[in-house]
Amino acid sequence: MYSWNPWRGCKKCSDGCLHCYIHKGDAKRGVDTSNIVKTKDFNRPLQKLTNGNYKMKSGLVYTCFSTDFLIEDGDEWRDDCWKMIKERQDCTFLFLTKRIDRFMKSIPDNWGDGYDNVVVCCTIENQKNAEYRLEIFKDLPIKHKCITAQPLLERIDIEKYLDDIELVVVGGESDYKARPLDYSWVLDIREQCIRKKVSFEFRQCGTHFIKDGKLYNLKTKDLCSQARKAGINYDTRNQ
Repeated sequence: MYSWNPWRGCKKCSDGCLHCYIHKGDAKRGVDTSNIVKTKDFNRPLQKLTNGNYKMKSGLVYTCFSTDFLIEDGDEWRDDCWKMIKERQDCTFLFLTKRIDRFMKSIPDNWGDGYDNVVVCCTIENQKNAEYRLEIFKDLPIKHKCITAQPLLERIDIEKYLDDIELVVVGGESDYKARPLDYSWVLDIREQCIRKKVSFEFRQCGTHFIKDGKLYNLKTKDLCSQARKAGINYDTRNQ
């Protein structure tokens, strides 16, 4: 798998952005995260070796994981990105967005009912934003749809929005001031996914993690491994 960040920088726009790791990292380096700029990797999908082969081989490409592919500041560059994505049919480009309400004004003219090699993951964190974003997401012309509930900030009901969803990912917040993640919320979403036969992944615990009413304070390095140890992932391919 590869990562491709055609631009960097982002702007907080949601309840889940409070302890954003991108903003925290930039602050330590004295970088203004709100300054959105193209990167040297902008043309990465089309870069070639001397033998004419692509430098970036076939496979999954995590796109704009240090920003948002639909952010307004990327409007002037996004058309060129779509052209590169369209050319690299041997790659699957996956991006997360908190700005799903900008999707229809951000797609290329030849989008049709979606590109086969694009996975769009709508990010939610609480019931309010789930209702707003997923109500939009459910009707969008996208071939491959996922939902990421990370950081999950409260118990949420998304079952009515799970039609045509391929995967739901759940995780907690990573920060010493993190808002707590209750394991019962995670299990509740898992049950919703099982009832709708949608794959589910528990990606990471929260720094402050509640299980059976007891609060645990976990180290950042252990958040993902502890989630895996729970053994609650549900893969519809194995059912």
